[in-house]
Amino acid sequence: MAEIKTQDFSAASAAAIQNPQLRRALDRVASGFEVARLERVAEATPEVWEEWKQQARDIKVHTIEHLDYYLDLLHTNVTAAGGQLHFAKDADQANEIVAHISRTRNVKVATKSKSMVSEELALNPVLESIGVEVWETDLGEYIIQLAEETPSHLVAPALHKSKEDVAELFADKLGIPYDEDIYHMAATAREVLRDKFMEADLGISGANFVVAETGTLVIITNEGNGRLSTSAPRIHIGITGMEKVIPSMQDLSIFLRLLPRSATGQRITSYVSMTTGPRRSDDEDGPEEFHLILVDNGRSRMLADPALREALYCIRCGACLNICPVYARVGGHAYGWVYPGPIGAVVSPMLVGLKRAKELPQASSLCGACREVCPIKIDIPRMLLNLRNKTAESPDKNLRSAPKSERALAGLYAKLMSSPRLLRVAVGLANLLQKMERVLPFSHLTKDRKWIRNSLVPPLSRWTRSRDLPALPKRTFHDIWKKELSRDDS
Repeated sequence: MAEIKTQDFSAASAAAIQNPQLRRALDRVASGFEVARLERVAEATPEVWEEWKQQARDIKVHTIEHLDYYLDLLHTNVTAAGGQLHFAKDADQANEIVAHISRTRNVKVATKSKSMVSEELALNPVLESIGVEVWETDLGEYIIQLAEETPSHLVAPALHKSKEDVAELFADKLGIPYDEDIYHMAATAREVLRDKFMEADLGISGANFVVAETGTLVIITNEGNGRLSTSAPRIHIGITGMEKVIPSMQDLSIFLRLLPRSATGQRITSYVSMTTGPRRSDDEDGPEEFHLILVDNGRSRMLADPALREALYCIRCGACLNICPVYARVGGHAYGWVYPGPIGAVVSPMLVGLKRAKELPQASSLCGACREVCPIKIDIPRMLLNLRNKTAESPDKNLRSAPKSERALAGLYAKLMSSPRLLRVAVGLANLLQKMERVLPFSHLTKDRKWIRNSLVPPLSRWTRSRDLPALPKRTFHDIWKKELSRDDS
């Protein structure tokens, strides 16, 4: 499994916020995706868009509720088409299946189409350890492979890189002159990878969808690398999560309308590749062998939890990342694993364990924007609240995300807000301190002599390091109500 750093979210996000280059990249790319998405929604009309969303959600609900049936149907039809279906309970088993196929077929070079599940499994190091040369062929994935980094976005893995970063990377790793021209850099990558496509014994791909009624693997791309990875090598291995299964080709048509529009604001991507089994005798190209690996790796736990099962509906469009105010400030790497953003804050704790990822459900303002843009109408805020409740109420102190001091303060706050009398006393005291803060003896040790609103003393400093506490109003709502609004004007 990919290296897990979800437990470092607080420190990683604090560092990311201080990175101006990252902030510029996030502002530029993510906002562009969202603007394009809104244009496509307006083009389809909001009414039609909502109808498509509901249809897609109904399909997902039905499929997940009857997943055992559709997995069995998929197995039947993959086998009938001449392919082999493998079910992997975890990352180790999935990696061993790929390694076994590679060893027994004497694989030397593998090309990969974009696959988040293979990132989840940390497949590349496994293949490299047995002597297989692995090449990412999606341009964004190729860039981060050269940089020895992990993806920072579900759709745009190199989103955090500027053209200057890539130019410097290519000059260093490929030995070419420094050149910031995007088209020249893309042409260079194309030239390098074209040779690898021709050399590859094995092509590895993910899958956006897998159609149960035909045993078809569906890949949606903009670069054509997916088609080359699945058809040029003599062996094709598709790796995907078991939740990617959908019943029929007719159902696929709905998702082909939603996914490109939600992900990048396109009506449709440049390529929609469908692979059903190995090549037949009258086919001009295609692999001699086709293997489909369906990965569990914690998804059964999500399926068994009624409150979190909804996360399995996700089609990995990345729309929730593009709209999220938290992701917009910290980027994908701060989340510490493969799946960032709002959906990652739900999925990661279920896949790697809530104890290791207990901070991620806190990485949300609960504004609800992710729920509004989701093409499957997934209620991410509700699931985040459920996970927060699991950490707050757990008898295991190691599972609780907040330290004792914060829990004590939260308890005091709850008691304060539930007692009008105590609240009036507290507001009065706070107003008095606010008036006195400039004249107290130690005010000179603080920023702007505002030792409350700009306090450098924990736990207030966790807020005030980045922003002021708001000033208290001269009159509270209770005061206004008592003196002006509660009287009977009749």
